[in-house]
Amino acid sequence: MGLFDFFKKKETAPEAQEALDKGLEKTKEGFFSKLTKAVAGKSTVDDDVLDNLEEVLVTSDVGVSTTLKIIERIQERVAKDKYLSTSELNHLLRDEIQLLLAENNSNDFRNFEYGNHKPYVIMVVGVNGVGKTTTIGKLAHKLKKEGLNVVLGAADTFRAAAVDQIKLWGERVDVRVVAQAMGSDPASVAFDTLQSAVANQEDVVIIDTAGRLHNKVGLMNELSKIKKVMQKVVPDAPHEILLVLDGSTGQNAFEQCKQFTEATDVNALAITKLDGTAKGGVVIGISDQFKIPVKYIGVGEKMDDLQLFDKKDFVNSLFK
Repeated sequence: MGLFDFFKKKETAPEAQEALDKGLEKTKEGFFSKLTKAVAGKSTVDDDVLDNLEEVLVTSDVGVSTTLKIIERIQERVAKDKYLSTSELNHLLRDEIQLLLAENNSNDFRNFEYGNHKPYVIMVVGVNGVGKTTTIGKLAHKLKKEGLNVVLGAADTFRAAAVDQIKLWGERVDVRVVAQAMGSDPASVAFDTLQSAVANQEDVVIIDTAGRLHNKVGLMNELSKIKKVMQKVVPDAPHEILLVLDGSTGQNAFEQCKQFTEATDVNALAITKLDGTAKGGVVIGISDQFKIPVKYIGVGEKMDDLQLFDKKDFVNSLFK
């Protein structure tokens, strides 16, 4: 098996599907209660139903531009078929959302190729409080379970608790952590982490970074510096810049995504805390608006509740 061949496997285990279904319960319940009201007393999809559906999607945090795109496609389908019953609306919505996710590069994660990078370097970005450290810990756990050697770099040296949190996760999942004192140069920590990973022939490096957004120029400069310093050790690092977003913040997650994509070359998303919110529609809207693949979703507090994103499983779970 190649270094990252395990990512090609689909998480079809019953416990993974059950966790996904349970994690999306609040979104599903909120969405379908609104959808039921939207079509109440109607037998066909007419302008009133479409107006109501538009409101349902927007209030489910799918986002205005993505909602309008979905409505337009359904209008085209209604015009083409001449007659569309409200009972068919669920199937049509499911198909259009899956198609939208596919168009926006959020394909099933098993189709994403990593190549032969060793170490494979992931730089994790995101504001404080979105579940960044927890995501790093759970991702390290997932990789370690597949037999990979993982090292964590505690490069968020700005926040007092950040280094300690990474160290705790390192102990919890039994992976090595490279850290320096609080206030150290984050780029220096990243450099040391990669240098030791190369020396120890480790498979994956996950670098934490500071999560402050109050000064976008400062953030951009810091992340650029970390990247340049890492490239002195691994010329094409980082291979993945993973932005962690809190799904429960709804539209605020869109703004965070905008800020970070302007500050650095984000090429993967992890959307967390979907189990505690009815705002799971952000997965659809953010994917569509920013054209960045959603690779992980957090659907619970357990160690294994960070799941590889599968668009079909995600949408089917919403429409069960």
